[in-house]
Amino acid sequence: MNHTSPLPRWTAALAAAVLSASALAGPAAPPKAASKTPVFKDVKAQTLEFMRYTDMSLAPEQEKIKDDVLSAIPTVCCKKFSMKTCCCPCNMAMTIWGLSNYMLVVKGANAAELKSAVLDWVKFIGPAGYTGDACFKGGCSRPFSKNGCGGMDHKNVVF
Repeated sequence: MNHTSPLPRWTAALAAAVLSASALAGPAAPPKAASKTPVFKDVKAQTLEFMRYTDMSLAPEQEKIKDDVLSAIPTVCCKKFSMKTCCCPCNMAMTIWGLSNYMLVVKGANAAELKSAVLDWVKFIGPAGYTGDACFKGGCSRPFSKNGCGGMDHKNVVF
């Protein structure tokens, strides 16, 4: 007597059913691309995180993207300067420079993605907006959310 297990026939039948069902459903949709922009959810933690990225080394092409993008955006705390230079290395500038490095090195961002991330970060940390003259009106020691730079000491950020 030739005894075969029903498992191989059952497995083959199941595989055929799955294949024919997926053929009827049509081609699968391509996976949705994940956003390169980080989710901004914690000002304190992410400020400290982004400030750590200021020491990252950039390739020349990444440095050019960073320079081009940040040069075209006025700094929100002192609009006489661009985000590339700011007027000083305040804590806000440090977060923007570090976020930029992170976006370029870790996330592989292009210029548009970098610009979007920087502008989203600025909106997140200062939802009420900025006057553009905080550095000249005592804003260096105020929190980001109060039209300030978050301080000048990277080890003592003003929240």
